[in-house]
Amino acid sequence: MRIGIIGGYGVFDEGKLAGVEYLDVDTPYGRPSGRIMHGRLGTVDVYVLPRHGAEHTIDPGSVNYRANIHAFKEIGCTHVLSTSAVGSLKDQYRPGDLAFTDQFYDNTKGRKSTFYDTDRVCHVSMAEPFCPELRKLLIATAKELRLAHHETATCLVMEGPRFSTKAESRIYRMWGCDTINMTLCPEVALAREAELCYANVAMVTDYDCWKDHAVSHEEVVATIGKNMKNIQALLAAVVPKIPERRVCGCGHALEGALM
Repeated sequence: MRIGIIGGYGVFDEGKLAGVEYLDVDTPYGRPSGRIMHGRLGTVDVYVLPRHGAEHTIDPGSVNYRANIHAFKEIGCTHVLSTSAVGSLKDQYRPGDLAFTDQFYDNTKGRKSTFYDTDRVCHVSMAEPFCPELRKLLIATAKELRLAHHETATCLVMEGPRFSTKAESRIYRMWGCDTINMTLCPEVALAREAELCYANVAMVTDYDCWKDHAVSHEEVVATIGKNMKNIQALLAAVVPKIPERRVCGCGHALEGALM
């Protein structure tokens, strides 16, 4: 079993891994965001990639999403667990909560969102964008660990790197979105094209700017710091439970999708 985790080096407790090494990977789409940390958790190979680079120097619009996802595919990963910080667009999604994203609205602009932009066209289904089996495992494990969480969340993905205006935040709420983020797209779509099982663990860090006060970078970082132990515990508990046999259909996502 080879499981990819994307978010940052600190998002997975390196101390739980045996034989840690760092890999330099190249892809047909260029270099991924950074070196990939590899280690073993029991019998499972775990590969951790920092989405924004080791020093968080890559802004959301400049992340080489195609290289990141392709790197996991090249290594032989079948599953990818994504972690991300999100703002809340609803009262009940409180800072410190986890949310297991099940839908998204892509409001980004100009990002490379497909591997098939030259000689073929790919119309892959995204009706259910996230692996249902991975989501079930994440939800069940969050319950076991008694972590405050939401089983569903519709995420509005904005371009960034700036935060929302109040007008935008109010409109996104009117659209029925629960959370807001800058990196979920095109990552999730590329994972589907790569036929990977992909699920997202969102960390609620703030209320965007529709409530109380405008979000700040310091507020986001502080909440992530407080929540990191929960994320590490969740991922470490979930990874050994992932079955090698895939029954979800993610591994056959391209059947009938390529023109």
